Amino acid sequence: RTEVLLETSRKLQQAKDKEDILSEAAHQMVKLLDRTVICYPSCQNSLAEPMLFPKKDSPVDQQVYLGTEERAVAEWVYKNNKRAGATTNTLSAAKCLYLAVRGSGVVLAVVGVAMDRETPLEAFEKNLLIAMLGECALALEKEEMNETQKQISIQMQQEQLRANLLRAISHDLRTPLTSISGNAGILMGNSKVLSEEKKQGLYTDIYDDSMWLINLVENLLSITRIDNGTLNINMHPELLEEVIAESLLHINRNSTEHFIETILDDELLMAKMDSRLIIQVIINIVDNAIKYTQPGSHITVSAKKDGEYVLVEIADDGSGISDESKEKLFDMFYTADNIRGDGRRGLGLGLSLCKSIILAHGGTIYVKDNIPQGTVFGFTLQAEEVNVHE
Repeated sequence: RTEVLLETSRKLQQAKDKEDILSEAAHQMVKLLDRTVICYPSCQNSLAEPMLFPKKDSPVDQQVYLGTEERAVAEWVYKNNKRAGATTNTLSAAKCLYLAVRGSGVVLAVVGVAMDRETPLEAFEKNLLIAMLGECALALEKEEMNETQKQISIQMQQEQLRANLLRAISHDLRTPLTSISGNAGILMGNSKVLSEEKKQGLYTDIYDDSMWLINLVENLLSITRIDNGTLNINMHPELLEEVIAESLLHINRNSTEHFIETILDDELLMAKMDSRLIIQVIINIVDNAIKYTQPGSHITVSAKKDGEYVLVEIADDGSGISDESKEKLFDMFYTADNIRGDGRRGLGLGLSLCKSIILAHGGTIYVKDNIPQGTVFGFTLQAEEVNVHE
């Protein structure tokens, strides 16, 4: 008996989750009793679908044990926390003996053991079965406790994320909003005395700040969708040339101060992607290159086939990024110490969002030095073959 319980305890400790625990316990019961076993896990104050474990080398008619009448007995046991079914005085017409897997005042599962009228369980078997159910209950309670701790940890992380996000937003939105309202106030109060050149300068500042806010909001919405699991990814074969060209149409207005070129190994290079999201990735990375490099710098967007993948890289010849910063660049809310031309510190969401999008596509994203000077951001996408119909 001790050896059986030790083996059962060891296997239950190695189980990965609730279903695995019940499965291991049921296999041990089948091995011990040489009888078919049915397990009903609990789920949201009810019983989930049963799991059937037939005895070795014996065909089983599932309907005999999984019919509505048998389930009704299992549900009675679940609600009343008492044994019932065959060999008992409660609902004795059942094909199985049903017992509760009891936790701390609650039923964690219900186990049914197929009974033969001629060969009921011996006293030793009953005692061992009850002991095994106790071991199963301990393992289930431990799993529930671990799951609860995980949920608490996730909730704490989400609360910390919200706190960081609110703190960052309240700090970093103040500058562009103050600039927009201040410039708008100047235009409203002094429009008649301002020169056209001065007006155009104020209009430009308002436009730049508003575009910065729009880009921020788009990133925030996308991160929220990813965090909530509601980001829909519609994968289709797309031409890299078209996706890159579309991305460059929406980059920072200051791109005219930089030399931007596209290099493709093949004009018909294709990859599987959600083009809307990959365009956002390219925009974020190219905008970063524009913001953190000096006017007149060179930015190259390239794509080439690399085995089963397409490799996309955005390279610049700016001042580069330190090795310490490279390790944290894709963390949410991290911003490198590079000095931007407008003196504004970003929220550190863009590259974190890029990483989430690329990982959701099954690709990888990285950053490295651009020899002899600058930085290269790269990511991979699943390549797609081009079908040319002549």
